Amino acid sequence: MTPRRHLPPLNALRAFEAAGRRLSFRAAAEELGVSQGAVAQQVRALEAHFGLPLFRRLARGLTLTPQGAAALADMTRAFDLLAGASERLKPRPGRVTISATPTVATRILIPRLAELREALPGTELRTIADEDLPDFDRDDVDIAIGLARPPFPPALDAHRLIAQEVIALASPRLIGATPLPLSEQDLRGFTLLHHCQDHWPRFLGCRAPLPGPQFNMTTLALDAAVAGQGIVVACNAFAATELADGRLVRVMDRVLRADPDYYIVRKRGSQGPAAEAVWDWCLAQLTATAASSAA
Repeated sequence: MTPRRHLPPLNALRAFEAAGRRLSFRAAAEELGVSQGAVAQQVRALEAHFGLPLFRRLARGLTLTPQGAAALADMTRAFDLLAGASERLKPRPGRVTISATPTVATRILIPRLAELREALPGTELRTIADEDLPDFDRDDVDIAIGLARPPFPPALDAHRLIAQEVIALASPRLIGATPLPLSEQDLRGFTLLHHCQDHWPRFLGCRAPLPGPQFNMTTLALDAAVAGQGIVVACNAFAATELADGRLVRVMDRVLRADPDYYIVRKRGSQGPAAEAVWDWCLAQLTATAASSAA
């Protein structure tokens, strides 16, 4: 690798890259905001540095030499990387990043994004699906929603968003004419759907493994239940839409108060106005959504 102190001047590299893309010193000069003579001088200096021609000067313009063409592709990629890195360093006052578990993201947050945009026009929301709460000192995250247990470190501001009240759910097409509520004996005639939290053993008060398909996300198990593939036990807040429109029905009277709960968390301290507004909106609207689904 060439030591950085032995690299040619950056301005010369920029002049060559622009001229190589445009095949014109004049067009490169317009792009860079300098004179055509300055671009030509920088390119000549670069050719002298390498000891070989990078362009063929023709009456009607420029063509790249084989060496120049080979170097241009790498230099263009390098300048694109620099441009991307520089763009990421620029402050984005209207951008807010939320990290949420996949089920919270798909079942609670994403269905409300249109309302959020209407309430907070100009806010650019970036959503990351992650089962774990972020490290706010390391990760580029403003707000997180996930499973957590108090007490929280003094540096974090946390509020309970969803209390886990777990119920048994199934498609009415699957249940058919079977009377509701189902008994534990009735369950033996149905497929049990399991997900990452797998509440079935606690829900039924048993220790033995229970058969049935396994899903790595709660939202996938809920989708399977909607499709009539079996009965799932899940937090009622995640099935509020399907319960309201009849795609899922509650099939047992039993309720399991599971833990931990879902909390909305942020780092205490200086928050930009956009992040502060999103935080307030989430506390007001998403808490209300979860409360209504539990009613």
